[in-house]
Amino acid sequence: MWRVRAEKPSPDGRLRTAVVGVGYLGRFHAQKYAALDRSRLVAVADSNGAAAAALAAELGCEATTDYRELVGRVDAVSIVTPTPTHHPIAHAFLEGGAHVLVEKPMTVTVAEGESLIAAAKRAGRILQVGHLERFNAAVRSLQPLLAVPRFVESARLAPFKARGTDVDVVLDLMIHDIDLILSIVRSPVVSVDAVGTSVFSGEIDIANARLRFANGCVANATASRVSLKTERRLRLFQDDAYVSLDLHQKVRTVIRKGGTAADGTPQVAIDETNYDQGDALRDEIEAFLAAAATGGPAPVSGEDGLLALRTAISITDQVAEARAAHEERGGP
Repeated sequence: MWRVRAEKPSPDGRLRTAVVGVGYLGRFHAQKYAALDRSRLVAVADSNGAAAAALAAELGCEATTDYRELVGRVDAVSIVTPTPTHHPIAHAFLEGGAHVLVEKPMTVTVAEGESLIAAAKRAGRILQVGHLERFNAAVRSLQPLLAVPRFVESARLAPFKARGTDVDVVLDLMIHDIDLILSIVRSPVVSVDAVGTSVFSGEIDIANARLRFANGCVANATASRVSLKTERRLRLFQDDAYVSLDLHQKVRTVIRKGGTAADGTPQVAIDETNYDQGDALRDEIEAFLAAAATGGPAPVSGEDGLLALRTAISITDQVAEARAAHEERGGP
């Protein structure tokens, strides 16, 4: 069992931090680091020099177009760049002694993910993967209720946006739910059956996957980035309850068997709880910095990210096989 070294803070007691990639999501990362007590935001980096300079002026830090200038100068970094660049950037910072929070999916390939995990172990650094839904208040409320899920169903639907289309919808959207399902079921996946198709982009835009686990649980996941509305739902069935989570509105509904009426009819007990919207990204970064400062475990480890990635890739492989078979049969 390897141990992560606790990072020595800078003289003012804060960790020196940076963000690489300041597009839509990277801006939010930088703003959180600038506001958190445990962090001293040193710099932001982006190939778009104007964007980096504008954000740096807003937050009172340095700006650079070359992330390599920051290697060895920071204690912790968020990598919020296009997925194909995650591996080389994260690897450089880990080798340079920094703790790394890398956005999902952690890498393009399983081999790259394994490489980052090995680099983090060699350096004794934290490698955390940005599966943000783990910090959703409704998801957190689910943990005390979990027994042995028999069936899990997820739906993640969103209107089309060009952002994120460097990967298919499985790696862009479904991977959130893959990670949640794996963390809930906690059993090896033994079979995958998946279908999907492209609509607007050159990648798969709609996909459905059915996962069967060694403990007998079955999960059904649907993701679409060509829908008319946004929907993020997770439902699970276990022997004592049906639980529904609206991940967008932060609502948890639990349905259980209640008492029995005088005529012998079974009653249904419904418990609906609304949770504050909160700030999941702030909570994620706070947890990352706490792990870096204390040497504690990352709440979403590199191994967690790799398991989600491995499962997602098996789904995309199944989709590709199904499409190829359809074309061989002369489908349109």
